[in-house]
Amino acid sequence: MADDIIVSRDDWTLHRKGHLDQSRHKEKVEEVIKQQMGDLIVDESIILTDGKKSTKIPMRSLEEFRFRYDFNKQNHTGQGNKKMAPGDIIGREQPGKGKGSGAGEEPGQDIYEAEVTYEDLASILFEELKLPNLDDKKRPLIAHDRPEFNDVRKKGLMANVDKKRTLLESIKRQAFSKKKKLNKEAKLRISQEDLRFKTWETRPNFETNAVILAMMDTSGSMGQFEKYISRTFFFWMVRFLRLKYENVEMRFLAHHTEAKEVTEEEFFTRGESGGTRCSSVYKYALDIIEKDYPPAHYNIYPVHFTDGDNIGSDNSRALALMKNLVEVSQIVGYGEILRTHYSSTLMSTLKRIADPKLRLVTIRDRNEVYDALKTVFS
Repeated sequence: MADDIIVSRDDWTLHRKGHLDQSRHKEKVEEVIKQQMGDLIVDESIILTDGKKSTKIPMRSLEEFRFRYDFNKQNHTGQGNKKMAPGDIIGREQPGKGKGSGAGEEPGQDIYEAEVTYEDLASILFEELKLPNLDDKKRPLIAHDRPEFNDVRKKGLMANVDKKRTLLESIKRQAFSKKKKLNKEAKLRISQEDLRFKTWETRPNFETNAVILAMMDTSGSMGQFEKYISRTFFFWMVRFLRLKYENVEMRFLAHHTEAKEVTEEEFFTRGESGGTRCSSVYKYALDIIEKDYPPAHYNIYPVHFTDGDNIGSDNSRALALMKNLVEVSQIVGYGEILRTHYSSTLMSTLKRIADPKLRLVTIRDRNEVYDALKTVFS
């Protein structure tokens, strides 16, 4: 009979050195990242350095729950004392016990700063994003080979061990054994015959041609806040698309009263001045689509960000052109960055388009970029 693998209680605690510690730590970091995602993705240390640096988040150190004896209270045992009466609340913090003025007596919680890289944020953020309404019938191409875990076997590498299946096999085996009643202190035994390993095979990953038309308002009404929010949204959009999709093209359009195509570097760095005529960029986008991306063969995704301060006489033309864009596109994203409550913006005009393919978002605070990404790419 094969040798058993003895798994004691200590093998599953947070203090175990090695893989389990690292896995648990990673889970806790990911949990904190998800809770703070709205603030983390707009952090200047990542956005302004092209994603090559990291930021830090505060989080509590990992520690097992345990009972701790209070050596300062030696005159009584139990939950209360002679001064307490029924209905009194226990456990409330007292002055001088680690909070407030003076040196406290109670131990505090260990807080440390976990370093979060661009890759950490991207891997979690991009799990929730995808290109909506992607039509795989539009000229599919083989982009790359993709490994898929599709089977579980009894032999394999320890790095690919399936813990859940292994534990289930151990439980089933012991349930049929003669030992019907185990002592509470007994150790969980996993034998070689219980081990199960995930296996994979490589399959061609078919992807469809898609084009993203990134459109940004660079007029004089776009202040520092509006420009930063726009660039932050497009920063994560570009990286999400390049990481998850092989066959996707990106074109970068900037506009004030006139629109033009710019390089990616210019798109994220340059500023302009002058008035705002949003219809110019919609017309430019439609011309590009007609010339280079026939809708019969391409999935088309125009995304426009502006402060909504459009020339009033241009709104009707912008509305007509936006309707045309929505008609030929899979999804059209339109975002407005507003720091005050304007009485009238281009948004109020575009709301007349009753088509779910037009996705409208308004950003008034930095942490709303996260929700905007999920609204447009979900």
